[in-house]
Amino acid sequence: MPRRASIARKEKYAPTLSRTTDKIVVKLMMNGKKGLAERILRQALARAEASARRPGLEVLDAALRNATPIIEVKPRRVGGATYQVPVEIRGDRRMSLGVRWIVQAARKRTGKSMSEKLAGELVDAMNGVGAAVKRREDTHKMAEANKAFSHFKW
Repeated sequence: MPRRASIARKEKYAPTLSRTTDKIVVKLMMNGKKGLAERILRQALARAEASARRPGLEVLDAALRNATPIIEVKPRRVGGATYQVPVEIRGDRRMSLGVRWIVQAARKRTGKSMSEKLAGELVDAMNGVGAAVKRREDTHKMAEANKAFSHFKW
């Protein structure tokens, strides 16, 4: 149990990168190759911009908005039984889940390069289809189905 009420968050983002692109780069990165992850994201945004005929960052924001969950279920143990209790998600966790789901869905896609796969997933998420948006819908359906247990949250 922490003695402090809340943990102070550090702000350490470069002035040229936005917070969302930085989070996506970190999720894309494998084996510490940050330059490669940045290049993949730049190429994916350029491809998404060409196919959607909208600015790349606008496509990224719309995709994240459609793939980011609002509520999730957490297991709570009450009197020997475990209930799936729907709880609202904090803002930083929402962003983290949305980015994680988009990158995971892009990795599972079939395609030639990671930038192609990520661009396809971003465009699909922007249009409201795709694996990341489906995962968000499944999470919301599960929370809706377990709404009866919402009085167990504390």
